[in-house]
Amino acid sequence: MLDEVAFDVERGKIREFAAATRAEDPVHTDAEAARAAGFPDVPATATHVVVAGHHRDQRGFVDRLGLAFERVVVGSVRWTYLRPLCGGDSLRGVRRVADDVRKRGLRFVTLETDYLDASGECAVRVREVLIERGER
Repeated sequence: MLDEVAFDVERGKIREFAAATRAEDPVHTDAEAARAAGFPDVPATATHVVVAGHHRDQRGFVDRLGLAFERVVVGSVRWTYLRPLCGGDSLRGVRRVADDVRKRGLRFVTLETDYLDASGECAVRVREVLIERGER
């Protein structure tokens, strides 16, 4: 395990993400509309788990990986939802290194984070690739 983070899926944050991403479906802002659509509460937008970054020591995990922070870029991010996240959910994100390879002077570190709900079931899996550019 590389690191762990815990946070609640807050209705106010869902509303902010809906506005920022221009998600116009009222299920993200109106609990009644969400219930009518079959959700237990307002569902989060697709990229909601990026909130975890506000609760993590981003510099710390980069240092633990031995990466030069100033040379790191995000190569890709993929979200796999096993169930919708809804207001009131509590999540615990457990991140691990899935792969770490060097190619053509670059280092590619693939991270996987499982966001577990209160029952311990994985609700969302995030796979991201960090690329450390070589020194000039």
